[in-house]
Amino acid sequence: MFEMKSIQELELIAAQVRRDVLRMVHAVQSGHPGAPLGCAEFFSAMYFKILRHNPHSFNMKGSHEDVFFLSNGHLSAGWYSVLARSGYFDISELQTFRKINSRLQGHPATAEHLPGVRVASGSLGQGLSVATGCALGKKLNHDKHLVYCLLGDGELQEGQVWEAAMFAAFNKVDNLIAIIDYNGKQIDGPLNEVLSLGDLYKKWESFGWAVHEVNGNDLRELLDLLELATEQSGKGKPQVILMKTVMGKGVDFMENHHKWHGVAPDDGQLENALAQLEETLGDY
Repeated sequence: MFEMKSIQELELIAAQVRRDVLRMVHAVQSGHPGAPLGCAEFFSAMYFKILRHNPHSFNMKGSHEDVFFLSNGHLSAGWYSVLARSGYFDISELQTFRKINSRLQGHPATAEHLPGVRVASGSLGQGLSVATGCALGKKLNHDKHLVYCLLGDGELQEGQVWEAAMFAAFNKVDNLIAIIDYNGKQIDGPLNEVLSLGDLYKKWESFGWAVHEVNGNDLRELLDLLELATEQSGKGKPQVILMKTVMGKGVDFMENHHKWHGVAPDDGQLENALAQLEETLGDY
């Protein structure tokens, strides 16, 4: 295990994650910058404060440690950044993002045996099912650790998510915490114009989950809520966090624009974006 970080240290990590994301996507002119920028605080909080994990003894089963699944696999650049910077693999490997024969594919995969990745993701809608199975396995093995799963809000348009939600609640999978990246944008436009999800709070509540809401770009508020959810595990219900974020957070011309879901910045845009983000931990 490593030393947990303070709020100030987490803010520095989040800033560096944003720089990593932009540089990785720009280098290959391919990838998804918008949502990883919005989730930089979340990734930093999870891997440097919340998760009880050991980057230096990774195993696929995740026995006797907390487990995280990234269901919305197109956020891979942000995830790879915190995996590297928390010690799962060398930071220099971020230079290989989305390149031929790289372990850092555009959507995380297990064939490359990248430490930290336990399931292939990117075919949206599947992660919550996997996380539920993992959480049930922990209960059967009397493993008191928790399972966390990040999903996109547009991903909730997939029916399999709601099958998993029903199953988890019915079976009282109360060591499971789902987090929804609720930025209101998807690749084709605003969420409510593509396929509205209605009242998500009431919807998850009606499925039998304990529901929380939080500003995902406010580190202190986010940490308080994640710690609360962790404390409230084991009380008979799975939990879901509706995490409001800003797509493209930290870069003024990207914020709240759905076009940045899957478009790489050009040279001038990268220079502009990096000028708005402090290099805090050293670029790879």
